[in-house]
Amino acid sequence: MKTTDFSSLTDNELAEKLASLKSELFNLRFTNATGSLTNNSAISACKRNIARVKTIMRQRELGLAKAPEAAAKKSTKKTAKVDAEVKG
Repeated sequence: MKTTDFSSLTDNELAEKLASLKSELFNLRFTNATGSLTNNSAISACKRNIARVKTIMRQRELGLAKAPEAAAKKSTKKTAKVDAEVKG
């Protein structure tokens, strides 16, 4: 997945995605240890996706990026004001 795909997720969805990616990485490592992994690049791709999710979560902690739900709330307030001015 690309970074833009992850940035459109909410904080809760990111936490769930991180847990599933960690589980997937564990399974890939286990499969590799048994010698039945056919796509070795899947491990590094999974690691990169985990790093992407963690980066987005950290950016939101620091306030460098906003969660999509916060952006939606702000736009709703603005449209409510505009609607009230038009009606009033």
